[in-house]
Amino acid sequence: MQRKILVTGGAGFIGSHLCERLAEDSNNQVFSLDNYFTGSISNHVSDVTYIRGDTINVENLVNFSPDIIYHLGEYGRVEQSFEDIKKVWACNKNGTFAILEFARITGSKIVYAGSSTKFGDGGLGRNSSPYAWTKASNTELIVNYGNWYNIPYAITYFYNVYGPREIKSGKYATLIALFKEKMKNAESLTIVSPGNQKRNFTYIDDIIDALILIGEHGSGDEFGIGSEESYSILDVAKMFGGDIEMLPERRGNRMNAEVMTEKTKLLGWLPKHNLSEYINNLKNNNWNDL
Repeated sequence: MQRKILVTGGAGFIGSHLCERLAEDSNNQVFSLDNYFTGSISNHVSDVTYIRGDTINVENLVNFSPDIIYHLGEYGRVEQSFEDIKKVWACNKNGTFAILEFARITGSKIVYAGSSTKFGDGGLGRNSSPYAWTKASNTELIVNYGNWYNIPYAITYFYNVYGPREIKSGKYATLIALFKEKMKNAESLTIVSPGNQKRNFTYIDDIIDALILIGEHGSGDEFGIGSEESYSILDVAKMFGGDIEMLPERRGNRMNAEVMTEKTKLLGWLPKHNLSEYINNLKNNNWNDL
């Protein structure tokens, strides 16, 4: 019997890579549920069934009982969440509640993509933006659902994921892809002040390795997935080598976050990739995707 696996946000950056890896295993039947807010048809991969719609309607859209639900399909930007708060609430609160209710009915295991902002600035980061608070409070709700209804779950925390299929332009662009495009177009690298805020950048393949392990063997909270190498945003810009333009400070911009990877490492995971090597490879490829 094939396992049925549902990936919410399966047409997005991380979700598409997860779908691709899961579909390589002939024991898996992989489904994506995505509303294509930031996902893209161009991210579709073979041997995956794609369902278009919002997570709040999961009970009407998904007519089977998944063995595992990888719940990645939430709103995922910090600074932009202040102006997008209605969308944040719809995706991250109403949508996740619907997924939990669906799991309660179907008995599915949930692997939830939490946010490392929960651990930012000594724990103060959880309240620093609508995005951060909804993600942090959702981890508490998932733990409670697990206790109340005996739902199997594992909660993961990503640290600034980079690699192929990142969003490279527009309001929701991510840093490494944005810098790559600016270098390609001979534009200045824009940095939100003060510039010494530190991030742990993690390559997409390392994220997927961990998600697969956690889906198979993880249970409970605090499965951090992050490289232990920390760089300031200014450090990253200097790796790229372009001209730098400083922007005013923005609300919600945490300075640092503790990397919690002990439980993930106990499953046999270690990050294998390095940000500076990735940037050098981009440079040698004339800033084109690798």
